[in-house]
Amino acid sequence: MDDSIPNFVIANEEFKSSTEIDIAPGERRKIIQPNSLKNPKLEELMTFLIDWINATLKQDHIVVQSLEEDLYDGLVLHHLLAHLGNIKLNVEEIALSTKAQKQKLTVILESVNQLLQITGDDNLNWNTELIHKKDLISTLHLLVAIVKHFQPEIPLPKNVCVETLTLEIEKTGIKTVKDLEYITEKSDDTDQSQIPEADGISDLFKLGPDKVKIVQQAMLHFANKHLGGLGVIVKDLSTQFSNGVILILLIGQLEDYYIPLSEYFLKPSDQMEKLHNVTFVLELLKERGLLKHPVNPEDIVNLDIKAITRILHCLFAKYKDK
Repeated sequence: MDDSIPNFVIANEEFKSSTEIDIAPGERRKIIQPNSLKNPKLEELMTFLIDWINATLKQDHIVVQSLEEDLYDGLVLHHLLAHLGNIKLNVEEIALSTKAQKQKLTVILESVNQLLQITGDDNLNWNTELIHKKDLISTLHLLVAIVKHFQPEIPLPKNVCVETLTLEIEKTGIKTVKDLEYITEKSDDTDQSQIPEADGISDLFKLGPDKVKIVQQAMLHFANKHLGGLGVIVKDLSTQFSNGVILILLIGQLEDYYIPLSEYFLKPSDQMEKLHNVTFVLELLKERGLLKHPVNPEDIVNLDIKAITRILHCLFAKYKDK
């Protein structure tokens, strides 16, 4: 990339951390949405690939802990090709400078593409720039392709699908496109519960406080309608649901069963007891296939209104007609 062209650093608002994306004008970058990073199927694949690499390179005393951080300089990929295909490449063993790392990666990827019979624009999943920028999607696609070529008998986790966000700098602003992308083979017996859905709650909170308030009023009415028989009245979504008790009572009412008091703290006295209750709520929702997007129990306890709205919407979507 021409160093004379300024890059833009874009902060992804959906990340709670300070994650930023380095992107140049006219460049298109694809990232994994934060909710997909906690997808159990994706975590399974990443763990699988790390274990596979470490087992393959054990005699070289190479230990990989992070796919993004440990593969971008080409060292691990170089050793993988040497072990799996006895491929000898005319590259440095250890490339320290950015220029040397990119040169090494270019040679390695050209070799991989030749093995896979990929030519020209056919290769849309990885390139030197993306791998060197520690792009997780490209790194996963590359590793999956290498495994399937050299060791096709290894049973890779199937149906690993992630929600992606494509960013592009245009003259009129930043263009974003959401999509679903399969990293591994899609089989007919896809577990639909593992495929991330469009996150309507995140989109809702981008529309402004007035729209959010309307939805929250509907959630409030829904909760009070089903909790009325217990003499429970909810007036504040953020505070009254934060210890998990009313959520547990609401699930019991909606599911028509009694949840034993031994399972939760009816009057939680500290942070740990509140976390226990909220974690129990999330487990109940997961068991019933209602929780489509990961929720951190600490967010609920810490009065995160977005997380609380997401949980209530899970219940509302299924039981609104009850």
